[in-house]
Amino acid sequence: WYLRRVREAVVSTQSTGKDFMASEGIMLNAPESCPPDPYTLSRKEPQHSYVTPPTFDKLKQFIDLDRQVLRFSAVWDDRNNMFGEMRPYTLHYYRVDDTIEVREQRQPNDGHDPFPVLIGRKKVPKARSNIPSNFPSAVMEISEHEITDWLTEKDLRVGETVVIMDRPFFLYDCDSFTQSFYQQMYGLSFSRVPVELGERKVEVKREIPPYNGFGSPQDSKQNCLSLIAQPPKKDVMKMLENDLKILRYAAVMESPNPEDKNRKFIISYSLAKDEMQIYEPHQRNAGIIEGKFLEYSQVRKPGSSIDNPEYYTPADFAIGATIEVFSRKFKIVDCDLYVLKYLEANGARFPAATIESIRAIHADKL
Repeated sequence: WYLRRVREAVVSTQSTGKDFMASEGIMLNAPESCPPDPYTLSRKEPQHSYVTPPTFDKLKQFIDLDRQVLRFSAVWDDRNNMFGEMRPYTLHYYRVDDTIEVREQRQPNDGHDPFPVLIGRKKVPKARSNIPSNFPSAVMEISEHEITDWLTEKDLRVGETVVIMDRPFFLYDCDSFTQSFYQQMYGLSFSRVPVELGERKVEVKREIPPYNGFGSPQDSKQNCLSLIAQPPKKDVMKMLENDLKILRYAAVMESPNPEDKNRKFIISYSLAKDEMQIYEPHQRNAGIIEGKFLEYSQVRKPGSSIDNPEYYTPADFAIGATIEVFSRKFKIVDCDLYVLKYLEANGARFPAATIESIRAIHADKL
């Protein structure tokens, strides 16, 4: 069993009931209309509403306005903040969809991270903070339902400041297409506004320090050109053309020491690397261990500058000439027949005296 309480509202009564209630001393109010039934109202069909389609055609806008971009040169003055400066930017306004893009004008060695786009292409509101207080901006993006006032081409003028994402950008110049567009559409003529972008950095001339004697001059120079040292670049074509081409000379050491009088050496000059090697062959009962006297390396001439050294080349290896290698003097006494053929084939690069001295010792072999 359930107890159901029903509250009824009396809106009107007949004359008999009214007379009975008056006899009992109760005066009734004026009759009222019966309230509508919610269920009955929900069953009724709503009135049809017709919406006229707009005359604006997005396809026609895309065809007419595509690739029409207004280009402005702007500057953001952030010097009021710590480490702030005048930073140049390029503002693009795309007429096809009324979007704005802000790109940074990179300068070499400006000390900024390489982020070319400051503000991606999007519609920019005039007042970004003018939104309802109950809008959940922490989890939702601002759309056209919250903001209806967006930046347009009418708000961009050379010589004026426009606020984009709470950053003031001063427009000081525009390109020729933008200037002609505003001249035809709005009758406005723009001219460049002089803007000082701050003190220009003085270009520091890179000076190579003097050679300190460690390693080769080429290796030491590479340490000054980059933070992470790279090996010196080699002439690959020269190495391919002169691969396995070696000029061999016979030499004796000129020394005041008696034990060095009979020492004989073979000097090998690599044409691919422009380096020379000195090897001491075995001699019976010489009392000196044979082997490499000098590994392949470039030998600097005595008296040449350390910063601009001059190295020994085949032009210096004439028969009877003396070369000094790390305080050791060697006298050239002989060479291979291939040396003469190579020097004669490239006679313009070598002195005639060197060729004649070599030709004299090979006269009986020719």
